[in-house]
Amino acid sequence: MAASFRWILQLHKDVPKAARFYSQGLDFSINVCSLRWAELQSGSLKLALMHSPNEQQATQKGYSSLLSFTVTDMNSTLTKLMALGAELDGPIKYEVHGKVAAMRCIDGHVLGLYEPV
Repeated sequence: MAASFRWILQLHKDVPKAARFYSQGLDFSINVCSLRWAELQSGSLKLALMHSPNEQQATQKGYSSLLSFTVTDMNSTLTKLMALGAELDGPIKYEVHGKVAAMRCIDGHVLGLYEPV
């Protein structure tokens, strides 16, 4: 039997706050959310968030995920995410195929955003 994809897992200090970030900022549905665990969904993609008091230590050692999202409106998405605590990680790039931006979410995970032309 071949392996099948279950979810992407991120470690966070505050799971409910992180779940709100992805739900309000990128329109993920929250399937389950507690203080220690959350499961969110966007289409067939599942994102799991797990509590870790040492998340920052893991991120500093390079144990972080990179999530990439296609968005319909880069400016409004950036505005929503920044209002929720994200920070731009460099300038927005205007490529031939569309806009590209990198952000750090509330616990330092990298989010890639892409708005096609």
